[in-house]
Amino acid sequence: MDERFLEDILSEASVSGLEEPVQEAVKAYMKDYAEEIREDEIGDVVCVLNPECGTRIMLSAHADEIGAVVSNVLENGRLQVVNRGGIIPFTYPGQQIKICAGEKTVYGVIEARRELFDNKELQAKDFLVDIGASTKEEALTQVSPGDAVVLDTHIRRMMKGRFTARALDDRLGVFIIMEALKRAKKKGCQAGIYAASTVGEETTKNGAYWCAARIKPDAAVVVDVTYCSDYGDKETTEAGTVILGGGPVLCNSPIVTKKLNEKMKACAKDSKIPIQIEAANAFTYTDGDQIHFSGSGVPMVLVSIPLRYMHTPAEVADMGDVENCIELIAEFLCRY
Repeated sequence: MDERFLEDILSEASVSGLEEPVQEAVKAYMKDYAEEIREDEIGDVVCVLNPECGTRIMLSAHADEIGAVVSNVLENGRLQVVNRGGIIPFTYPGQQIKICAGEKTVYGVIEARRELFDNKELQAKDFLVDIGASTKEEALTQVSPGDAVVLDTHIRRMMKGRFTARALDDRLGVFIIMEALKRAKKKGCQAGIYAASTVGEETTKNGAYWCAARIKPDAAVVVDVTYCSDYGDKETTEAGTVILGGGPVLCNSPIVTKKLNEKMKACAKDSKIPIQIEAANAFTYTDGDQIHFSGSGVPMVLVSIPLRYMHTPAEVADMGDVENCIELIAEFLCRY
């Protein structure tokens, strides 16, 4: 796997509805591996292998991340924002941020006032962003309403193959499906593979539906992150035990097709890949739900990446889990 590609997409900002920076990185990287690269009107990118094959398998992971969007500029030069996706508001005050303002990046800070931390119902509408401007006119020379705002974080290596960054949810999934397509191609896969880097999962899930409706796949493999249960005192009754470094996670859910889960388990056993099982009582709350209900219905299997501290500025994953997800999916594609 190409870890430089992973760092490239993790370094970009792609707030839901504004995913272009990551999608451009995906297209630039995959042009040497995909036989076709398709785009649609809302920004989805689909990399295709063996497009002439009648059997179509869709791989899906979402390019968008949680964040905020500039909604207003005040007379004193401060910016107001609205959230996009399920941010945790208390992780924002006092943090450095960057704003994607067209071709340039503008840096700033979310104001930190003690009363903000006393507000038990803190929301994005309570934030004020300081970019150094003293007037509305000054601020508008640098930013515009609609610009994306993300926390200005870093990619850092940790012990035992772990690493931390913002928006591993779900850049890791995008990385995995693209690397799985590459590896399946190297293994001689004959099936039609459609690796979709989708938009809008954190807000509307429109990208997954659009892609599935147009691909019309025979089956779909959805890759997203899932909560680890190996920190704090997280309740394990509902979802089960998931540990970092324990391998890909398959989902026992009414919406996940049993036969595809069994195929994944067989591939994992033969390839000596450790797997974990989580439970869901109904929907998976991933793009898989939209894909499953598209067209005449699509059989779907969910492969999840164990993740600590989801939707925070410092999500943590394990590189061994990433490699095992890639190998498992590539083997599944070759056997389908």
